[in-house]
Amino acid sequence: MKQRYLISFLCFVLLVSCSTTKKTSNYQDELTTYREQYKNGFLQDPRSPLTKEDLPFLSFYEADLNLKLNCNCTKATDAKPFEMPTYSGVTRTYILHYIATCPYQGQMLTLELYKNIHQPINPLYKNNLFLPFKDETSSDSTYGGGRYINLMVTDIVNDKIIIDFNKAYNPWCAFSDGFNCPIPPKANHLPFAIKAGEKMFTGTYKEKKS
Repeated sequence: MKQRYLISFLCFVLLVSCSTTKKTSNYQDELTTYREQYKNGFLQDPRSPLTKEDLPFLSFYEADLNLKLNCNCTKATDAKPFEMPTYSGVTRTYILHYIATCPYQGQMLTLELYKNIHQPINPLYKNNLFLPFKDETSSDSTYGGGRYINLMVTDIVNDKIIIDFNKAYNPWCAFSDGFNCPIPPKANHLPFAIKAGEKMFTGTYKEKKS
């Protein structure tokens, strides 16, 4: 009888292991496709700070499903527009739109999601949410100015949203001067390392001619 239970238990463990391996493999494929699209975006935008020759110097952490977080999302109340400073010295007007709370490593992570108050020229971006953040990898293995994650209001379903740090990317200020990159507010300065997403650019930093 004990042997039968042992065999059943081992079969269950093997089934769970195979399912987890397949899930991880599928996600890695999805993330690889996402990152290729991200790289190609530099070649399609005439304002881009990078050329095809620069792309090999982009690097990323390995996929980590533990940093794809299921978060509760609450609409901010009584929020007022404010000026978010950028590294160039100008400001951009944003408003706190949602507050996300996510369980991570036994603690509750709180993140502020912002919305630019100016109506975008392209209507495809009217539902954009902006998540800038810093963490303990900043200035170490990732860009010192912090990283960004793009989200959409339509990503919120039943007051929940998935925040995937594997899709964190560098602002263009990480590659070149001449850009107005928002500085992540202190509310999104995380007291631990987020070892996911884009790492520090290893190519040559570009200075635009005046």
